[in-house]
Amino acid sequence: MKPQKGLGRGLDAIFGTESIDVKVKPMSRMAEIEIADIVPNPTQPRTRFDEEALDELADSIRQLGVIQPVTVKRSDDGKYIIISGERRWRAAQRADLKTLPAYIREVDDENLHAMALVENIQRQDLNAIEIALGLQRLIDECHLTQDALSEKVGKKRSSISNYLRLLKLPDEVQFALKEGLISMGHAKAIAGAPAEQQLRVLKRCIKKALSVRQVEELVRALAEAPAREERQAEDEEYPESYSRLVEQLESVFSEDISIKRSKNGGGKIVIGFGDDRDIEQFIERFANRS
Repeated sequence: MKPQKGLGRGLDAIFGTESIDVKVKPMSRMAEIEIADIVPNPTQPRTRFDEEALDELADSIRQLGVIQPVTVKRSDDGKYIIISGERRWRAAQRADLKTLPAYIREVDDENLHAMALVENIQRQDLNAIEIALGLQRLIDECHLTQDALSEKVGKKRSSISNYLRLLKLPDEVQFALKEGLISMGHAKAIAGAPAEQQLRVLKRCIKKALSVRQVEELVRALAEAPAREERQAEDEEYPESYSRLVEQLESVFSEDISIKRSKNGGGKIVIGFGDDRDIEQFIERFANRS
């Protein structure tokens, strides 16, 4: 799965004096700070840290030290809140360092969160949901429109909208995206399905390991299917043998299989396929079984 692309152009480019007044002194003060006096920002968007990557960074710090200082803000209780560099702080703890080089910046509480959010959504290893949550908080806390946010982070408005749409998906879909079970492309395709069908599409996507294009085709098929036929298929209870037959057919076709029964007792078996290549694969499977 391709890594997420970064969103930002740097804090100086984002926080101009015209729209958001981040009260920072022209020069940051550099200091060596006790690690025990540094605390993470409780409102930062990053929710997960790769343990293996932290161990690797800790090994690097043991060998080379901390190359890039963290950025912090001094709080009223004498502690230092991390603006950027929590991974380095965590890894330094694992490397048993006692102090950490840090830039101490003067910033008011109102804009502390904005700086931390922008710093984090610029990173390429945030998952799409973390980015979406960060963007939404920037809108809410900095009172930005999507157009203004687009200009600040240097991304098209359509990209901003695509991220924010993810937050309207069911929790199960968001969880699958965060865990890497599906990509952002899959999630965008699922978002195009009717709300009552999105979980069904998610399950089919994961079970059949569908590509983004296959999910798009499935969503399109659901949109084109007559609503009445869909309701009848869901409401009517079929014999258990029908389910067994579907399971047998799915082992051969690995596609969307359904049985539709008519009022006269007959019916039809419907085998979905994405394109002509699927037909060729069906033929090969039958040939291998003979």
